[in-house]
Amino acid sequence: MKFLSKSVLVSALMVSSFGGLVTAANAADTLEKIKTSGKIIIGHRESSDPISYVSGGKAVGYAVDICDNVANEIKKELKMPNLKVEYKAITSSTRIPELLSGNIDMECGTTTNSKQRQEQVGFSTNYYATEVRMAVKANSGIKSIADLNGKAVVTTQGTTSDKYIKMNEKGQQVNVQNVYGKDHADSFAMLASGRAAAFVMDDNILAGLIAKSSNPKDFAIVGPVLSSEPYGIMIAKGDTKIKAVTDRVVTGMWKSGQMDQLYKKWFQSPIPPKNVNLNMHQSESFKRLKQHPTDVGI
Repeated sequence: MKFLSKSVLVSALMVSSFGGLVTAANAADTLEKIKTSGKIIIGHRESSDPISYVSGGKAVGYAVDICDNVANEIKKELKMPNLKVEYKAITSSTRIPELLSGNIDMECGTTTNSKQRQEQVGFSTNYYATEVRMAVKANSGIKSIADLNGKAVVTTQGTTSDKYIKMNEKGQQVNVQNVYGKDHADSFAMLASGRAAAFVMDDNILAGLIAKSSNPKDFAIVGPVLSSEPYGIMIAKGDTKIKAVTDRVVTGMWKSGQMDQLYKKWFQSPIPPKNVNLNMHQSESFKRLKQHPTDVGI
């Protein structure tokens, strides 16, 4: 036990001194790293409204509120009430590298808890379930995947939605030109400018981008549900201590009804920066997760 404790301490010091390198060889102890550094760094997205985005120069959203609760629990766990909490912007492409390098201690965005990602990182109990669909121009006449034949379709680089485009291309013999945005805002800009006929992404992200566009009525979310995907707080793989804390917070919020309150706050009430109400009803996928909270990935 003494040897293990020293090993963990050395690992924490290495994290502090060398930018946070975390590998399988030196199993992460995120709580020890946080204690040593005196701060917790949380990764967030800049344009994944209403889950995780920026308004008024700071990180806000459904997931950010959850991670604020996690940060408060960590303060209690470490007996550090004045622990500094920092939010750092990440993208679909940088989120896993930032976690693996120790530049962030957890990620609270719109990251699907997938078995493929679990090979590199860990996840808390899932806090949201999204349904993958597509956004189009309202006057485009596009209603289904088949209507995309011969057209450019955008998804965000580094996301899971791209695979569903490809799956449907093969299944329905639809030939599309796959194009990629560097982040969700860039992808939506490609749809808005006509460079893409459709944007395939999580329905909550699509709804948020449409709501804050200059003319929300110009867009529609259409087509079948291509996939139901759970979001979890992304944490270091194999770090049982930080997982215990995140699981305790998320599961507690499901059981107490706090998650329903957050849903009403971010999906069924006016939200910043434009005070637009998304008016999104809870999906069947969300309701199933609420009934049976789990950390199972897809």
